Amino acid sequence: MSSNIRVEPLVFPESSGIDFGASVSNVDIEHLTDADFAAIREALFTHQVLVFKNQSHVTPKAQYELTHRFDPAAASKYGHGDTATGNKRSILHPDLRTIPHQPQVQVIGHGRVDEYEGLRDLRLKHPHHRTFHATAVPDHEDHDFTRFYRWHIDAALYGADLAPPVVTTLLAVKVPGGGRRQTCRYEDGSGDELDVPLGTTAFVNGEAMYDSLSEADKEFARTTKVEYAPHPYVWMSSARSRSDGLGLVSEGRELGIEDLPSPPDPKAVQILPMCWRNPVTGRLALQVHPSAVLALHLGDGTVIDDLERVRETVHRLQRPGIAPRRVYAHDWREGDLVLFHNRGVLHSVVGAFAEDEVRLFRQCNIAASHFPVGPRQQLGDQKVAAATAV
Repeated sequence: MSSNIRVEPLVFPESSGIDFGASVSNVDIEHLTDADFAAIREALFTHQVLVFKNQSHVTPKAQYELTHRFDPAAASKYGHGDTATGNKRSILHPDLRTIPHQPQVQVIGHGRVDEYEGLRDLRLKHPHHRTFHATAVPDHEDHDFTRFYRWHIDAALYGADLAPPVVTTLLAVKVPGGGRRQTCRYEDGSGDELDVPLGTTAFVNGEAMYDSLSEADKEFARTTKVEYAPHPYVWMSSARSRSDGLGLVSEGRELGIEDLPSPPDPKAVQILPMCWRNPVTGRLALQVHPSAVLALHLGDGTVIDDLERVRETVHRLQRPGIAPRRVYAHDWREGDLVLFHNRGVLHSVVGAFAEDEVRLFRQCNIAASHFPVGPRQQLGDQKVAAATAV
């Protein structure tokens, strides 16, 4: 059976370095056939980010089913896990509200919403960089200027049964009107900045990030594994970010073992390849969550555990990949459903909303049934060995 789905690559100016993204049309997400899904799957792993327009009618159930279909063996666990979202010290705790009748789907956004999908009197708050960065845009410039909040992968990064989700879906239910735009500043000495729509989600291609490395750095990335901190979103709760949102400043503010929700479990600590392989194209993506890194395990057995050095190394490798010409800043419209390959792109929240600007989105991702495949792994060897306790 064939599909009538139409896939068209997104079009960018000639000066752009964006080499990913596609729009998908002529599809009924509420009633996907096997042929439809096969076409969507092929398109997703080819283009990394897919945009479906005019999908306001899609139910939370259909959104979950589309997300789950990419990994049918996965249990229905939210990708970040219970501790990351339920612990009040977690940096993720304030940003999410769970839909009661579809607990895999979260509500995010900004402003007050009286009722939505069984949730009442929602008071949503869009993450603002001043709550997480070591420095901030001055208050008097906050209307016109902003920053990348935090470049990341959707993943718990701790837990033997919480492998990074394969995909994430985002649906724009309500978007502020007016077409307001902001200038996103890097403020890292480069002078880089980017004109962005208000409240954009910014994406960069991990495959292009890898391809742009020198041959020596490619070899380093292919042979290095990243050890992530236990309970990373609680561990980093007092730490502060770089101004470009790409990792943390080393100030010794991370929580000690005694302040974590539970003692680190060696079986739960995740050590993942620095590069993850695309299951369709075979391309490698440089996929590292820069804020959660704790140590680097090199190919010769050396372990780098000097946190400042670890962060500087990761930042040096990733920073060219978030250059303005490589960032796809999606201009959200109500009804947009964006499906992205969580194991192939990094993304960031961006923007600063006024109190009366209301934004309502649905997000869904599911902890995967298997860990990412690295450069030297076979498909049957996807579970990475756990680290020793920190």
